[in-house]
Formats: sequence, C-alpha cells, structure tokens
Amino acid sequence: MHQGRKLSNDCGNIALMQTLVSIDNAQCRVTRQALLAIEHFAIEPGQHWCLFGPNGCGKTLLANLLAGKRLESGNYVSYGPNFDPALDLHIVSFEEQQRLWARDNRLDISEFSGDAQDKGTVVEDLIRASRSKQSQNDVLLADLIEQLALAEVLSKGIRFLSSGQIRKVLIARSLYAYRDGLPQLLILDDPLESIDRDSREQIRSTIEKSMSAQFSSLHLCRRRQDILPGVSHMAVMQRNSTRMQIDRQGSLAEVLKTSEFADVGVVGIEATANLDALFPHETPIRKCSEELIRLEDVQASYGDSKVLVDVNWIMTGRDHVVIEGPNGSGKSTLLSLIDGENHKGYGQQVFLFGRLKGSGETIWETKKHFGIVSNELHNKYVRGWRVLDVVVSGFFDSVGLYDESGTAEVDLARRWIAALGLEQWEKQYYHEISFGQQRLVLLARAMVKKPRILILDEPCVGLDDFHRQLILRVLDAIAERSLTNILYVTHVADEQPSCINQVLRFKEQDGGGFSVEQVDS
Repeated sequence: MHQGRKLSNDCGNIALMQTLVSIDNAQCRVTRQALLAIEHFAIEPGQHWCLFGPNGCGKTLLANLLAGKRLESGNYVSYGPNFDPALDLHIVSFEEQQRLWARDNRLDISEFSGDAQDKGTVVEDLIRASRSKQSQNDVLLADLIEQLALAEVLSKGIRFLSSGQIRKVLIARSLYAYRDGLPQLLILDDPLESIDRDSREQIRSTIEKSMSAQFSSLHLCRRRQDILPGVSHMAVMQRNSTRMQIDRQGSLAEVLKTSEFADVGVVGIEATANLDALFPHETPIRKCSEELIRLEDVQASYGDSKVLVDVNWIMTGRDHVVIEGPNGSGKSTLLSLIDGENHKGYGQQVFLFGRLKGSGETIWETKKHFGIVSNELHNKYVRGWRVLDVVVSGFFDSVGLYDESGTAEVDLARRWIAALGLEQWEKQYYHEISFGQQRLVLLARAMVKKPRILILDEPCVGLDDFHRQLILRVLDAIAERSLTNILYVTHVADEQPSCINQVLRFKEQDGGGFSVEQVDS
C-alpha cells in the first residue's frame, strides 16, 4: 500500500496524504480473448477521477476490481487504513439498477395480495437503508430530496420508476451514506445517461457539491460532453487487441492535451457492416395511408397514480416517430400498451394494424410485428446465453433460446452481428461483453425477424460516440431500405436518426398524469 505520499490537494497545498485505494500489477483474465492489465492506478482523498474510454475497453471491469467485486481484488487492490469498502464505497450504475429491479421482481408478491399490488422496495426506505438507524440524518436527506427533486417518488416502489428516476435515487442513496470525517469513494458509471434535461442539471449540481477534500469519486465516461464538472484527474483506457489497459493518466488538464485522449473519439470496434447484404437494393413502397397504430382516449394508472390521460395518436406507414418527455412521464408505459407487454392496453381503444387490440389475437401474434430494444428487455437477460443465442432468440420473441433454429435463421443472425461489428464476440457470453455492446446485440435481435415496427427505448444508452453514430446510421438504413417503421425514445435532442418525421411530445396535465401532442414534419 502506498502511504505517506506527498500530493497536491484540491486547494493547491501540499499535504501528507494516504492512498484511499490502489491497484498494482493487476493481470485479470476476463475471457479467453481478453485480459485486463493495470500496472498502477490509485485514488487519493479529495481526488475526482474520470475513467474515460470507448465501449469494451475495461472501465467497468476496473471499477469492479477497485470495489472488491472480482475474485482477483484481494491479490491486487489495497485500501487505506480508515477505508472500509463495504461502508465507504458506493456505486451508481446500470448494473446496480438491474440488480435492484431483479431483486424486487423476484420478491414480488402482488399476485397473492388482496389488491394485486406490491410496491416492493420503497424509495425512501432504499435511501435510508444506506445508514444505520442510529445515524439517520433527516437534514441531509431533505437536502438531497430537494436537490434531486425526489419528493414525488419517495413513497413509490423502485420498480415503478423510470431509469432516469432510479438513477437519481441511487445517487441520493450513495451521498446519504456519507460518514462524517471518514474518507468516501463514489463510483459513477455514466450517471447522465438516460436522463432528461432538468435531471441532468440536478445531477451535475448535486455531484459537484459533493466533490470536497473529504470525498473522492471515480466517474466512468464514454463521451467528452458527459465529463462532470469538478473532475480533477483523468485516466484514458483503450483495448489494444486482447489487452485492456490504461494508456495515459494524470491531472485532467494534462491528459486532455494528449493524443491518447484525442484518439478515443476515432478509435472503436470497426463496423464491417455491409448494408447491401442486409437489405434489398430496391427502395420499398410504403403505404403511407396505412394506420399502424391508433390510440383513442387511452388511459393508464397504477393505484391512485395517473400515468397516461386521454392519449390520442395515429402512426401511419410513412411515419418514423420520436417520443419526447421527462423521466417518469409514461413513455415506457405507452410502449408497453402497444407491444402487448402491459395488460392495461386491453379493453381500450388501442388499434394495431387496423385491428382492435384484444379482439381474438394471441399475445404472440401481436409480438411478431414488433422488434424491441429497451432497458426492460436488457434487464431480463441473465448469465448463460452466448451472443449468437441472444440474436437468434429474436425469431421466437423469447428471452433466451429454447427452440430449434434453422440454418437460414442462424445465417441471418450472423449477418446482423457482423453488420454491427460484433463478429469477434459471437461465441462469447452475453453477460461478458460491455453494456454498450449488449445494446447492439439487442438491436440485432430485434431486427432478425424483419418487424413491422421497431421500438427503441433509448437504444444509445451506454454507447460511446462511435457506436452511437453506427446505430443511428443503421436505423436510417432500416427506414430507407425496409418496410420497418421506427418508434424511437430519447432524451438527447441531437441523438436520433435523420429519418424521423413525427414527434410525439408528452405534456403534463393539471389533474396529474401526462397526455401527448403529435407534431408531424
């Protein structure tokens, strides 16, 4: 352990400081094809690091190693004498969201409840549980609730929150856990992803206020515009062939001037996409007057909470639609009413392809028309499936592969895997590839059956700039050269395919819940 090093603190003074956490001479075999190799990396009290790099370079692996979540942690990681990772290290990530959602879904007892409802873990209880009963701090809790605008969700179960809402809850939980006078480390894995504009500013401001000499942070980041204010140091990671490593580290000002940082924007997993092989050369003839979706005065509530109110909307064969709205406005609920996942869509005026939903068709007949990429689907895939299995499962609308697949199906799945630059991961397990790469696999899974409508609920979440541009380019090709129409949810104004010609905008209603406004272009 490196103790007693003289380092500059945030105020520019020289102080005798103890290393909070360090990694030395780490060699971690991730898969047969990948090795995480870290010669030295250390975080001192009061330092705020940005771990920067593209998808698949090892950022999450390094963070898990630091956090003691890998078997090798005991061999390579050292902690300062006053630092207990079980109490003083806090993580905000998509993986943590998935873990909490999965736990609540596993313990769901709503089917045994008299009112068929089970809130599961309530937001306020989750935040408070980060401190012992004896050390509860109501002033700090009230502060965080105000800063992150969480008052309206305090009594809600976490599985009923949007991805953006639960991100803010996890940040509040981590900051509430702060133990006075003791060093703390907060690991943030792209905290601004899947967040509406107001929430982004709330998160930026709240985290910046926490960046003191008594509090350290490690921010995992893929995009330059998402580097948090207050960052003092940066480490740039890359994957060189099979080796994941830190190429440059030091003060933020120094690293931003280096070629290693500049190269991250242009280096990525090269796409070998041959879109001609995926789509016919002829431009398809769309029936622009055909109604794909019609909603008339559609409602959705959970208990006493209104979500959707008097929703009216028409999507035709010419439309490629972007859905806009703040976190928690009901965007994902609307999509689930359409694609068959939500029973609240039945008994209402929901028309799909000219037919009233629930008029005799099976859920599988509904599902065959839709390809889905969403956080909810992402959460359902667990260990045990290889990348090729996941993509082929799209033919059967199953989570995992349980049916016999033919040669033609496997061949098309492999062509989509190649189109998204994932060939070298085809035989790897889905849970072993990066979060962003998993998103690309789900796009391939959605498209193999040539769906009539492709539903994309924030598909670029977790992707670096290279892969965001790749996915948007592929979506434009899908819109131009197939009969698939696109339904796209995003919080980022400049992050949508150019084919979009209709906006469905969520508007909050005075009596509670949200309605929609349709704008055609």
